[in-house]
Amino acid sequence: MSEIQFTNEIQQQRDFFFAGKTKDIDFRIAQLKKLKQLLMENESKMAEAIYLDFGKSEFDLYTTELSIIYTDINESIKKVKSWSKRKRVRTNVLNMPAKSYIIPEPLGVSLIIGAWNYPFQLSISPAIAAITAGCTVILKPSELPSRTSAMMAELVNTHFDPGFFRVIEGGVPEMTALLTEKYDKIFFTGSIPVGKIVYQAAAKFLTPVTLELGGKSPVFVTEKCNLDVTVRRLVWAKFLNSGQTCIAPDYVLIEKSIESSFLQKFIAEIERSKFSVENGNYVQMINERNFDRVAQQLAGQEIFYGGEMVREQRHISPTLLTNIHFDHPIMADEIFGPILPIISFTNLDDAIQQVKQRPKPLSLYVFSDDRDEQNKILSAISFGGGSVNDAMMHIVNPNLPFGGVGDSGMGNYHGIAGFRAFSHEKSVLHKSNYFEPSLKYSPHTPSRFKWIKRLITWI
Repeated sequence: MSEIQFTNEIQQQRDFFFAGKTKDIDFRIAQLKKLKQLLMENESKMAEAIYLDFGKSEFDLYTTELSIIYTDINESIKKVKSWSKRKRVRTNVLNMPAKSYIIPEPLGVSLIIGAWNYPFQLSISPAIAAITAGCTVILKPSELPSRTSAMMAELVNTHFDPGFFRVIEGGVPEMTALLTEKYDKIFFTGSIPVGKIVYQAAAKFLTPVTLELGGKSPVFVTEKCNLDVTVRRLVWAKFLNSGQTCIAPDYVLIEKSIESSFLQKFIAEIERSKFSVENGNYVQMINERNFDRVAQQLAGQEIFYGGEMVREQRHISPTLLTNIHFDHPIMADEIFGPILPIISFTNLDDAIQQVKQRPKPLSLYVFSDDRDEQNKILSAISFGGGSVNDAMMHIVNPNLPFGGVGDSGMGNYHGIAGFRAFSHEKSVLHKSNYFEPSLKYSPHTPSRFKWIKRLITWI
Protein backbone atom coordinates (compact mmCIF):
# COMPACT_ATOMS: atom_id res chain seq x y z
CA MET A 1 0.00 0.00 0.00
CA SER A 2 1.38 3.42 -0.93
CA GLU A 3 2.06 6.00 1.73
CA ILE A 4 -0.91 8.28 2.47
CA GLN A 5 -0.40 11.85 1.28
CA PHE A 6 -2.56 14.94 1.31
CA THR A 7 -0.19 17.36 -0.41
CA ASN A 8 -2.57 17.94 -3.34
CA GLU A 9 -5.55 18.64 -1.08
CA ILE A 10 -3.58 21.16 0.97
CA GLN A 11 -2.24 22.86 -2.17
CA GLN A 12 -5.76 23.08 -3.56
CA GLN A 13 -6.82 24.93 -0.42
CA ARG A 14 -3.79 27.19 -0.54
CA ASP A 15 -4.58 28.11 -4.14
CA PHE A 16 -8.19 28.85 -3.18
CA PHE A 17 -7.08 31.04 -0.32
CA PHE A 18 -4.54 32.95 -2.42
CA ALA A 19 -7.28 33.65 -4.96
CA GLY A 20 -8.77 35.95 -2.32
CA LYS A 21 -12.36 34.69 -2.27
CA THR A 22 -12.46 34.12 1.46
CA LYS A 23 -11.51 37.73 2.19
CA ASP A 24 -14.93 38.75 0.87
CA ILE A 25 -17.23 39.10 3.90
CA ASP A 26 -20.32 38.37 1.81
CA PHE A 27 -18.72 35.11 0.67
CA ARG A 28 -18.13 34.07 4.28
CA ILE A 29 -21.71 34.91 5.27
CA ALA A 30 -23.06 32.94 2.30
CA GLN A 31 -21.02 29.87 3.30
CA LEU A 32 -22.19 30.10 6.91
CA LYS A 33 -25.83 30.35 5.82
CA LYS A 34 -25.33 27.41 3.48
CA LEU A 35 -23.82 25.33 6.28
CA LYS A 36 -26.68 26.15 8.63
CA GLN A 37 -29.27 25.25 6.01
CA LEU A 38 -27.55 21.93 5.30
CA LEU A 39 -27.49 21.04 8.97
CA MET A 40 -31.11 21.98 9.52
CA GLU A 41 -32.24 19.95 6.51
CA ASN A 42 -30.33 16.88 7.71
CA GLU A 43 -31.01 16.90 11.44
CA SER A 44 -32.89 13.60 11.31
CA LYS A 45 -30.05 11.89 9.39
CA MET A 46 -27.49 13.22 11.84
CA ALA A 47 -29.62 12.00 14.75
CA GLU A 48 -29.80 8.53 13.23
CA ALA A 49 -26.04 8.40 12.67
CA ILE A 50 -25.06 9.49 16.16
CA TYR A 51 -27.62 7.19 17.77
CA LEU A 52 -26.14 4.23 15.93
CA ASP A 53 -22.65 5.26 17.03
CA PHE A 54 -23.25 5.47 20.78
CA GLY A 55 -26.92 5.87 21.58
CA LYS A 56 -27.19 9.65 21.76
CA SER A 57 -30.81 10.78 21.49
CA GLU A 58 -32.17 13.41 19.11
CA PHE A 59 -32.94 15.58 22.17
CA ASP A 60 -29.35 15.44 23.42
CA LEU A 61 -27.95 15.90 19.91
CA TYR A 62 -29.90 19.13 19.53
CA THR A 63 -29.39 20.54 23.03
CA THR A 64 -25.69 19.67 23.44
CA GLU A 65 -24.43 19.99 19.87
CA LEU A 66 -26.66 21.54 17.21
CA SER A 67 -27.96 24.35 19.41
CA ILE A 68 -24.37 25.48 20.09
CA ILE A 69 -23.50 25.21 16.40
CA TYR A 70 -26.53 27.27 15.39
CA THR A 71 -25.71 29.88 18.03
CA ASP A 72 -22.14 30.13 16.72
CA ILE A 73 -23.35 30.50 13.12
CA ASN A 74 -25.96 33.12 13.99
CA GLU A 75 -23.46 35.09 16.07
CA SER A 76 -20.90 34.98 13.25
CA ILE A 77 -23.36 36.04 10.54
CA LYS A 78 -24.54 38.93 12.68
CA LYS A 79 -21.12 40.21 13.75
CA VAL A 80 -18.51 39.17 11.16
CA LYS A 81 -18.67 42.56 9.43
CA SER A 82 -17.90 44.47 12.62
CA TRP A 83 -15.26 41.95 13.71
CA SER A 84 -13.51 42.29 10.33
CA LYS A 85 -13.44 46.08 10.20
CA ARG A 86 -10.24 48.07 10.33
CA LYS A 87 -9.98 49.44 13.87
CA ARG A 88 -8.40 52.80 14.69
CA VAL A 89 -6.14 52.97 17.72
CA ARG A 90 -4.36 55.86 19.40
CA THR A 91 -1.08 57.08 17.88
CA ASN A 92 1.68 57.98 20.33
CA VAL A 93 3.35 61.40 20.39
CA LEU A 94 6.61 60.22 18.81
CA ASN A 95 4.77 59.23 15.62
CA MET A 96 2.67 62.37 15.24
CA PRO A 97 1.22 63.36 12.85
CA ALA A 98 -0.09 59.94 11.83
CA LYS A 99 -2.95 57.54 12.28
CA SER A 100 -2.74 53.94 13.48
CA TYR A 101 -5.04 51.03 12.86
CA ILE A 102 -5.36 47.26 13.09
CA ILE A 103 -6.55 45.13 10.18
CA PRO A 104 -7.82 41.62 11.01
CA GLU A 105 -6.79 39.17 8.30
CA PRO A 106 -7.35 35.41 7.95
CA LEU A 107 -4.39 33.18 8.74
CA GLY A 108 -4.96 30.97 5.68
CA VAL A 109 -5.28 27.19 5.39
CA SER A 110 -6.47 25.61 8.63
CA LEU A 111 -6.49 22.03 9.88
CA ILE A 112 -9.21 21.21 12.40
CA ILE A 113 -9.05 17.91 14.27
CA GLY A 114 -12.32 17.10 16.03
CA ALA A 115 -13.14 14.92 19.04
CA TRP A 116 -15.48 11.96 19.33
CA ASN A 117 -17.51 12.79 22.44
CA TYR A 118 -19.50 15.64 20.84
CA PRO A 119 -18.54 14.84 17.27
CA PHE A 120 -20.65 17.40 15.44
CA GLN A 121 -20.12 20.32 17.83
CA LEU A 122 -16.39 19.82 18.42
CA SER A 123 -15.71 19.55 14.69
CA ILE A 124 -18.11 22.06 13.18
CA SER A 125 -17.90 24.87 15.74
CA PRO A 126 -14.16 25.42 15.15
CA ALA A 127 -14.85 25.25 11.40
CA ILE A 128 -17.43 28.02 11.82
CA ALA A 129 -14.79 30.17 13.52
CA ALA A 130 -12.33 29.49 10.71
CA ILE A 131 -14.86 30.30 7.98
CA THR A 132 -15.89 33.48 9.80
CA ALA A 133 -12.26 34.61 9.94
CA GLY A 134 -11.80 33.90 6.23
CA CYS A 135 -9.73 30.72 6.37
CA THR A 136 -10.09 27.58 4.32
CA VAL A 137 -10.76 24.39 6.27
CA ILE A 138 -9.45 20.84 6.24
CA LEU A 139 -11.58 19.02 8.82
CA LYS A 140 -10.52 15.68 10.27
CA PRO A 141 -13.35 14.38 12.48
CA SER A 142 -12.79 11.55 14.94
CA GLU A 143 -13.09 8.12 13.37
CA LEU A 144 -14.59 6.52 16.51
CA PRO A 145 -18.20 7.58 15.80
CA SER A 146 -17.81 6.26 12.24
CA ARG A 147 -21.36 6.93 11.04
CA THR A 148 -21.23 10.49 12.33
CA SER A 149 -17.87 11.05 10.63
CA ALA A 150 -19.30 9.70 7.35
CA MET A 151 -22.32 11.97 7.72
CA MET A 152 -20.10 15.05 8.08
CA ALA A 153 -18.03 14.02 5.08
CA GLU A 154 -21.15 13.51 2.97
CA LEU A 155 -22.67 16.88 3.91
CA VAL A 156 -19.51 18.93 3.45
CA ASN A 157 -17.81 17.21 0.54
CA THR A 158 -20.90 17.15 -1.67
CA HIS A 159 -21.89 20.77 -1.09
CA PHE A 160 -18.69 22.82 -0.68
CA ASP A 161 -15.75 23.51 -2.94
CA PRO A 162 -12.95 21.20 -1.71
CA GLY A 163 -10.53 24.10 -2.03
CA PHE A 164 -12.56 25.89 0.62
CA PHE A 165 -14.00 23.25 2.97
CA ARG A 166 -13.06 19.57 2.91
CA VAL A 167 -13.64 16.69 5.34
CA ILE A 168 -10.99 13.97 5.38
CA GLU A 169 -12.00 10.80 7.21
CA GLY A 170 -9.71 8.22 8.72
CA GLY A 171 -7.79 7.13 11.78
CA VAL A 172 -4.23 7.36 13.00
CA PRO A 173 -2.57 6.86 9.56
CA GLU A 174 -4.60 9.66 7.99
CA MET A 175 -4.04 12.00 10.93
CA THR A 176 -0.32 11.22 10.91
CA ALA A 177 -0.16 12.03 7.20
CA LEU A 178 -2.11 15.26 7.67
CA LEU A 179 0.29 16.39 10.38
CA THR A 180 3.27 16.13 8.04
CA GLU A 181 1.87 19.02 5.98
CA LYS A 182 2.25 22.75 6.55
CA TYR A 183 -0.81 24.79 7.60
CA ASP A 184 -1.37 28.35 8.69
CA LYS A 185 -3.39 27.24 11.73
CA ILE A 186 -4.06 23.95 13.53
CA PHE A 187 -7.01 23.54 15.91
CA PHE A 188 -7.12 20.34 17.95
CA THR A 189 -9.67 19.02 20.43
CA GLY A 190 -8.83 15.84 22.31
CA SER A 191 -6.58 14.25 24.89
CA ILE A 192 -3.41 15.69 26.39
CA PRO A 193 -1.10 12.96 24.97
CA VAL A 194 -2.38 13.46 21.41
CA GLY A 195 -2.32 17.23 21.93
CA LYS A 196 1.42 16.99 22.57
CA ILE A 197 1.87 15.09 19.28
CA VAL A 198 -0.07 17.78 17.40
CA TYR A 199 1.95 20.54 19.07
CA GLN A 200 5.24 18.87 18.13
CA ALA A 201 4.11 18.48 14.52
CA ALA A 202 3.07 22.14 14.37
CA ALA A 203 6.42 23.25 15.81
CA LYS A 204 8.26 21.96 12.72
CA PHE A 205 6.57 24.68 10.67
CA LEU A 206 6.06 27.24 13.48
CA THR A 207 2.32 26.83 12.91
CA PRO A 208 0.09 28.52 15.51
CA VAL A 209 -2.14 26.08 17.37
CA THR A 210 -5.20 26.05 19.55
CA LEU A 211 -5.33 23.02 21.83
CA GLU A 212 -8.60 22.16 23.56
CA LEU A 213 -7.59 19.38 25.94
CA GLY A 214 -9.02 18.30 29.29
CA GLY A 215 -8.06 17.48 32.83
CA LYS A 216 -9.69 16.87 36.17
CA SER A 217 -12.27 19.62 36.65
CA PRO A 218 -13.06 20.09 40.35
CA VAL A 219 -16.33 21.09 42.01
CA PHE A 220 -16.38 22.94 45.33
CA VAL A 221 -19.58 22.48 47.34
CA THR A 222 -19.77 24.34 50.66
CA GLU A 223 -22.38 24.28 53.40
CA LYS A 224 -23.50 27.72 52.26
CA CYS A 225 -24.90 26.41 48.97
CA ASN A 226 -28.50 25.74 47.99
CA LEU A 227 -28.17 21.98 48.28
CA ASP A 228 -31.26 20.98 46.28
CA VAL A 229 -30.34 23.14 43.31
CA THR A 230 -26.68 22.13 43.56
CA VAL A 231 -27.49 18.44 43.43
CA ARG A 232 -29.88 18.71 40.51
CA ARG A 233 -27.42 20.74 38.40
CA LEU A 234 -24.47 18.50 39.25
CA VAL A 235 -26.27 15.25 38.47
CA TRP A 236 -27.26 16.62 35.06
CA ALA A 237 -23.76 17.92 34.32
CA LYS A 238 -21.86 14.84 35.47
CA PHE A 239 -23.94 12.18 33.73
CA LEU A 240 -24.76 14.05 30.54
CA ASN A 241 -23.19 12.04 27.70
CA SER A 242 -22.40 9.40 30.37
CA GLY A 243 -19.65 11.64 31.72
CA GLN A 244 -17.84 11.72 28.36
CA THR A 245 -17.49 15.49 28.43
CA CYS A 246 -14.22 17.40 28.70
CA ILE A 247 -15.76 19.98 31.04
CA ALA A 248 -17.75 17.48 33.12
CA PRO A 249 -17.30 17.66 36.90
CA ASP A 250 -14.48 15.18 37.53
CA TYR A 251 -14.62 15.14 41.32
CA VAL A 252 -16.48 16.91 44.11
CA LEU A 253 -14.91 18.61 47.11
CA ILE A 254 -17.76 18.62 49.66
CA GLU A 255 -17.76 20.32 53.04
CA LYS A 256 -17.89 17.54 55.63
CA SER A 257 -20.87 18.97 57.48
CA ILE A 258 -23.19 18.45 54.49
CA GLU A 259 -21.65 15.34 52.95
CA SER A 260 -24.30 12.93 54.20
CA SER A 261 -27.21 15.11 53.06
CA PHE A 262 -25.48 15.73 49.74
CA LEU A 263 -25.05 12.01 49.07
CA GLN A 264 -28.66 11.17 49.96
CA LYS A 265 -30.04 13.89 47.70
CA PHE A 266 -27.57 13.02 44.93
CA ILE A 267 -28.66 9.38 44.84
CA ALA A 268 -32.33 10.37 44.91
CA GLU A 269 -31.78 12.68 41.93
CA ILE A 270 -29.97 9.96 39.98
CA GLU A 271 -32.83 7.56 40.58
CA ARG A 272 -35.41 10.19 39.68
CA SER A 273 -33.59 10.87 36.41
CA LYS A 274 -33.73 7.19 35.34
CA PHE A 275 -30.61 7.43 33.16
CA SER A 276 -30.71 5.09 30.16
CA VAL A 277 -30.26 5.11 26.40
CA GLU A 278 -33.93 4.13 26.12
CA ASN A 279 -34.98 7.23 28.06
CA GLY A 280 -32.88 9.42 25.78
CA ASN A 281 -30.80 10.94 28.59
CA TYR A 282 -27.77 8.62 28.60
CA VAL A 283 -25.33 7.20 26.06
CA GLN A 284 -23.03 4.21 25.69
CA MET A 285 -19.29 4.34 26.16
CA ILE A 286 -18.02 5.19 22.69
CA ASN A 287 -16.30 1.79 22.20
CA GLU A 288 -15.07 -1.26 24.08
CA ARG A 289 -11.62 0.23 24.67
CA ASN A 290 -13.08 3.22 26.49
CA PHE A 291 -15.52 0.98 28.34
CA ASP A 292 -12.59 -1.12 29.55
CA ARG A 293 -10.59 1.98 30.49
CA VAL A 294 -13.39 3.34 32.69
CA ALA A 295 -14.22 -0.10 34.08
CA GLN A 296 -10.58 -0.55 35.09
CA GLN A 297 -10.82 2.60 37.22
CA LEU A 298 -13.51 0.85 39.27
CA ALA A 299 -11.55 -2.38 39.72
CA GLY A 300 -11.06 -3.05 43.42
CA GLN A 301 -12.85 0.15 44.44
CA GLU A 302 -15.30 0.40 47.34
CA ILE A 303 -18.33 1.67 45.46
CA PHE A 304 -20.79 3.78 47.44
CA TYR A 305 -23.49 3.75 44.77
CA GLY A 306 -23.94 2.33 41.26
CA GLY A 307 -21.13 0.51 39.50
CA GLU A 308 -23.27 -1.73 37.28
CA MET A 309 -21.46 -2.60 34.02
CA VAL A 310 -22.61 -4.45 30.90
CA ARG A 311 -19.76 -4.69 28.40
CA GLU A 312 -21.93 -6.02 25.55
CA GLN A 313 -23.99 -2.83 25.74
CA ARG A 314 -21.00 -0.61 26.63
CA HIS A 315 -23.03 0.53 29.64
CA ILE A 316 -21.70 1.81 32.97
CA SER A 317 -24.27 3.15 35.40
CA PRO A 318 -23.88 6.44 37.33
CA THR A 319 -21.40 5.67 40.10
CA LEU A 320 -20.33 7.41 43.30
CA LEU A 321 -17.08 6.78 45.17
CA THR A 322 -16.60 8.05 48.73
CA ASN A 323 -13.69 8.11 51.19
CA ILE A 324 -11.48 9.32 48.37
CA HIS A 325 -8.29 11.32 48.95
CA PHE A 326 -6.05 13.21 46.54
CA ASP A 327 -3.46 10.43 46.39
CA HIS A 328 -6.06 7.83 45.46
CA PRO A 329 -5.49 6.15 42.04
CA ILE A 330 -8.82 7.46 40.70
CA MET A 331 -7.40 10.99 41.07
CA ALA A 332 -4.44 10.38 38.75
CA ASP A 333 -6.14 11.01 35.40
CA GLU A 334 -9.31 12.50 33.93
CA ILE A 335 -12.12 9.96 34.37
CA PHE A 336 -14.14 10.75 31.23
CA GLY A 337 -16.96 8.47 32.30
CA PRO A 338 -19.91 8.27 34.73
CA ILE A 339 -17.82 7.93 37.89
CA LEU A 340 -17.82 10.71 40.49
CA PRO A 341 -15.31 10.63 43.38
CA ILE A 342 -16.35 12.54 46.51
CA ILE A 343 -13.67 14.14 48.70
CA SER A 344 -14.77 15.74 51.96
CA PHE A 345 -13.01 18.69 53.57
CA THR A 346 -13.26 20.68 56.78
CA ASN A 347 -10.99 23.54 55.80
CA LEU A 348 -11.64 25.35 52.52
CA ASP A 349 -8.13 26.83 52.36
CA ASP A 350 -6.59 23.35 52.58
CA ALA A 351 -8.88 22.08 49.80
CA ILE A 352 -7.90 25.01 47.60
CA GLN A 353 -4.20 24.32 48.16
CA GLN A 354 -4.66 20.69 47.12
CA VAL A 355 -6.24 21.74 43.81
CA LYS A 356 -3.58 24.41 43.20
CA GLN A 357 -0.81 21.81 43.48
CA ARG A 358 -2.23 19.87 40.54
CA PRO A 359 -2.37 20.60 36.79
CA LYS A 360 -4.59 23.54 35.87
CA PRO A 361 -8.07 22.21 35.06
CA LEU A 362 -10.12 23.01 31.98
CA SER A 363 -13.11 23.91 34.16
CA LEU A 364 -13.91 24.63 37.79
CA TYR A 365 -17.27 24.92 39.52
CA VAL A 366 -18.19 26.61 42.80
CA PHE A 367 -21.48 25.97 44.58
CA SER A 368 -21.86 28.49 47.38
CA ASP A 369 -24.04 31.49 48.08
CA ASP A 370 -21.27 33.15 50.05
CA ARG A 371 -19.53 35.79 47.95
CA ASP A 372 -16.32 35.63 49.97
CA GLU A 373 -16.07 31.88 49.39
CA GLN A 374 -16.79 32.32 45.69
CA ASN A 375 -14.13 34.98 45.27
CA LYS A 376 -11.56 33.11 47.34
CA ILE A 377 -11.80 30.02 45.11
CA LEU A 378 -12.03 31.92 41.82
CA SER A 379 -9.03 34.11 42.58
CA ALA A 380 -6.82 31.38 44.05
CA ILE A 381 -7.05 28.72 41.33
CA SER A 382 -6.11 29.02 37.66
CA PHE A 383 -8.52 27.25 35.28
CA GLY A 384 -9.84 27.58 31.74
CA GLY A 385 -13.43 28.58 32.49
CA GLY A 386 -16.24 27.67 34.81
CA SER A 387 -19.37 28.61 36.69
CA VAL A 388 -20.64 29.69 40.08
CA ASN A 389 -23.72 27.73 41.18
CA ASP A 390 -23.89 25.85 37.89
CA ALA A 391 -21.81 23.43 35.86
CA MET A 392 -20.91 23.28 32.16
CA MET A 393 -23.39 25.96 31.09
CA HIS A 394 -20.65 28.55 30.53
CA ILE A 395 -19.92 26.86 27.20
CA VAL A 396 -23.25 28.00 25.70
CA ASN A 397 -22.55 31.72 26.17
CA PRO A 398 -20.86 32.94 22.95
CA ASN A 399 -19.59 36.02 24.82
CA LEU A 400 -17.40 33.84 27.03
CA PRO A 401 -14.18 32.58 25.38
CA PHE A 402 -13.89 28.81 25.78
CA GLY A 403 -10.49 27.22 26.26
CA GLY A 404 -7.95 25.78 28.65
CA VAL A 405 -4.79 26.90 30.38
CA GLY A 406 -1.58 25.00 31.09
CA ASP A 407 -2.10 21.24 30.74
CA SER A 408 -5.77 21.76 29.86
CA GLY A 409 -4.97 23.59 26.63
CA MET A 410 -4.04 26.87 25.01
CA GLY A 411 -6.07 29.41 23.09
CA ASN A 412 -9.85 29.70 23.03
CA TYR A 413 -12.83 30.10 20.75
CA HIS A 414 -16.60 30.81 20.45
CA GLY A 415 -17.84 34.21 19.37
CA ILE A 416 -15.20 36.83 18.71
CA ALA A 417 -12.60 34.63 20.44
CA GLY A 418 -13.05 32.07 17.67
CA PHE A 419 -12.70 34.75 14.99
CA ARG A 420 -9.45 35.90 16.61
CA ALA A 421 -8.15 32.33 16.90
CA PHE A 422 -8.06 32.07 13.10
CA SER A 423 -7.00 35.66 12.43
CA HIS A 424 -3.88 37.79 12.51
CA GLU A 425 -4.15 41.39 13.65
CA LYS A 426 -2.07 43.33 11.17
CA SER A 427 -0.79 46.61 12.64
CA VAL A 428 -0.35 49.65 10.41
CA LEU A 429 1.11 53.10 11.12
CA HIS A 430 -0.02 55.58 8.45
CA LYS A 431 2.32 58.55 8.56
CA SER A 432 1.78 62.06 7.20
CA ASN A 433 4.35 63.72 4.92
CA TYR A 434 3.75 67.22 6.28
CA PHE A 435 6.19 67.16 9.17
CA GLU A 436 9.47 65.32 9.76
CA PRO A 437 11.59 66.12 12.84
CA SER A 438 15.33 65.69 12.40
CA LEU A 439 16.14 64.29 15.85
CA LYS A 440 16.39 60.63 14.81
CA TYR A 441 18.63 61.30 11.82
CA SER A 442 22.40 61.72 11.59
CA PRO A 443 24.49 63.37 12.78
CA HIS A 444 23.86 61.93 16.27
CA THR A 445 25.00 64.99 18.21
CA PRO A 446 25.02 65.28 22.01
CA SER A 447 22.36 67.98 21.71
CA ARG A 448 20.00 65.74 19.77
CA PHE A 449 20.60 62.86 22.18
CA LYS A 450 19.78 65.15 25.08
CA TRP A 451 16.51 66.23 23.47
CA ILE A 452 15.52 62.61 22.67
CA LYS A 453 16.02 61.63 26.32
CA ARG A 454 13.97 64.63 27.45
CA LEU A 455 11.13 63.76 25.07
CA ILE A 456 11.06 60.10 26.11
CA THR A 457 11.03 61.07 29.80
CA TRP A 458 8.26 63.62 29.21
CA ILE A 459 6.09 61.18 27.23
